[in-house]
Amino acid sequence: MELNGRVEGHDVLVIELREDNLDASNVREFREAVQSLMQDHTRVVLDMAGVKFVDSSGLGALIACLRQLNARRGDLRLCEMSRTVRALFELMRMHRVFNIHDTRAEAVASFG
Repeated sequence: MELNGRVEGHDVLVIELREDNLDASNVREFREAVQSLMQDHTRVVLDMAGVKFVDSSGLGALIACLRQLNARRGDLRLCEMSRTVRALFELMRMHRVFNIHDTRAEAVASFG
């Protein structure tokens, strides 16, 4: 799984997820990769520009990331979602759980 992470703004870790799908076939690899990137950060933006599909296991992995960060008094922002992924989040009411932004710049700036 290709995850690129770099710090932007005021110590905000931006992780670029460049997989077509976040599903049962790659969720374990995603969790391991994102855990190692997030361990020293509490403010994280996940750029989902390349993601075209998320299933329930992928959604569970994102919720696990959010919970891990919340336990350390941090937060997770999602950005750059495709229309289909955004529609899924709205259908599942996950747009009420996650802080979702249209652009990476908006997501980073939302941490103030």
